Amino acid sequence: QVQLMESGGDSVQPGGSLRLSCVVSGLAFSDHYMGWFRQAPGKEREVVASISPSGHVSFHEDTVRGRFTISRDNGKNTLYLQMNNLNLEDTGMYVCMAAENNPFVVGWARASNYKYWGQGTQVTVSS
Repeated sequence: QVQLMESGGDSVQPGGSLRLSCVVSGLAFSDHYMGWFRQAPGKEREVVASISPSGHVSFHEDTVRGRFTISRDNGKNTLYLQMNNLNLEDTGMYVCMAAENNPFVVGWARASNYKYWGQGTQVTVSS
């Protein structure tokens, strides 16, 4: 049974930082492309970052590039999202994903290209 368990979400003030984690079990983590998407009430789902199995290649959505960094530790079966300089628009449920096939070819920014999703962790940015 594949499980993706996120943690690290919290309520922070604008300008703050958070580090999200996603522990994966039930699949060969080091063989899978991984990603994070977020969704806020009334807004469309938005993939914010994706990373290759080795961790050597990653992509970040335009509005988070330079503030968020996706990374992974294959020895710990864990995916991370370091989020700095958070703003109000970053509020949402953050969900980690694992892809069976290479999403970089078919579209890394499309959540439907990732087969497995976690339950999510809530990030709230407010003053």
